[in-house]
Amino acid sequence: MTPLENADTGGQELKKPGKWLVFLLVAVGVFMCTLDSSIVNIAIPVIMESFGARLSMVQWVVMGYLLTVSSLLLCFGRVSDLYGRQWVYIRGMALFTLGSALCGAAQSLPMLVFARAFQGVGAAMVMACTQALAVDHFPASERGKVLGAVGMTVAAGLATGPAIGGLLLSVASWRAIFYINLPVGCLAVFLAARILGTAKERRAEGESFDWPGAALLSVCFASLLLLAGGGPEAGFDSPLALGAAFALFLSAPALILVERRSAHPVMDPGIFKSRMFSVSIATAVCMFAGLFAIVFLMPFYLMRASGYSERAAGGMMMVPFVFLFVNSPITGILSDRLGSRAFSTLGLALLTAGLAALAFLPLGAPPLSVAWRLALAGLGISTFLPPNSAAALSAVPMARRGIAAATVATARNLGMVLGVTLAGLVFNHVYSADTGGLQFTAYAPALAPHFMRAFQCAMLSGAVVTGAAAPLAWMRGFDPPRR
Repeated sequence: MTPLENADTGGQELKKPGKWLVFLLVAVGVFMCTLDSSIVNIAIPVIMESFGARLSMVQWVVMGYLLTVSSLLLCFGRVSDLYGRQWVYIRGMALFTLGSALCGAAQSLPMLVFARAFQGVGAAMVMACTQALAVDHFPASERGKVLGAVGMTVAAGLATGPAIGGLLLSVASWRAIFYINLPVGCLAVFLAARILGTAKERRAEGESFDWPGAALLSVCFASLLLLAGGGPEAGFDSPLALGAAFALFLSAPALILVERRSAHPVMDPGIFKSRMFSVSIATAVCMFAGLFAIVFLMPFYLMRASGYSERAAGGMMMVPFVFLFVNSPITGILSDRLGSRAFSTLGLALLTAGLAALAFLPLGAPPLSVAWRLALAGLGISTFLPPNSAAALSAVPMARRGIAAATVATARNLGMVLGVTLAGLVFNHVYSADTGGLQFTAYAPALAPHFMRAFQCAMLSGAVVTGAAAPLAWMRGFDPPRR
């Protein structure tokens, strides 16, 4: 064991499976969760038409999943510190697989949203510990490299998701996009139980789980996201919005009070004292908000406004994630040597340029015109992610790395929720204002100018968010090389 590894583990040697074998299992979990996300987004136009729902309602197929994940990630991050990352990972994969089966069997939109929320519980368990599992088994000098490899896995799931989804939609019902998770999920649970189930790992001894903090944290996140996602649709004076605002008003100060007094808080305020960690979290939220403005609305532009087939649209949505697959390991390795500051700032600037370019797509743009814009966004994402994640996880001690990894994952999902919410809110507001109060339920060629104006404003709103985050990324300061 190297001195760096001994320093991370407090001098205690742990019996571990091989580091690349652990990475393989981490990769399976990450691939599953990201594959599901990208497959679902390419199918949203089909699901909307299948249930005859409005865009503002069907977006809850995405939002319900992300809301559940965001509300529970920090709780499961703390659970992974107490009971072990392996314990959480195995059970999370089992729940995620069961949730996929429930999604495929849903007979109504509310049933599908509920099943997605159930699936989100398992995804929260998996996402809360995957990065920490990888980092725990690699020396500090290789963290950027392994997180770059995790980025490659994310890219593989996101890149193959649209292609597989487009192919399945062209030959089968949208339900197939959930059923395809079942064989992979069952295999992942089996392998994790065999390889990780009996291995020893470090756990936080003599510490208890902060149940009041966990409950308040879940209420706080859920009410915030319900207010953001449901308020614009139902009206901010509706019972839903008022109830969510009231719950947020009560739970937020109570959470701060309880966590300050707790000996072992589920949301450790101490880790946010590091400027490197805090800035990494804030900029990750903004980056994923911009990304999911693209992921949520581009399938509508491609499949409805521009007449691309499901298979062609799926192939086009692979473009940014292919760049993520190629570039993530390179930026991860370079950030180990040079630090995260320049890479994170440059990545956000490139993503901002990609969003701005997408905003000015013409109706029915040829494939090459769409592809280079998506490639620019993908280059920005892949330049930002590995350095930013490595910097965040390296800024905290190993005993708090589970909660830190869960915080990174929470930032990712919070950004996704805010991106879908912002894009949907801007699109629906502009579309409704342009058409004299009409809601977008199905695309009609006669309304193409109104659709394109709403699409343009939604993409520009994402560019504003990521553009504002770029100077913030530079303000993190310099982090030392991880050698």
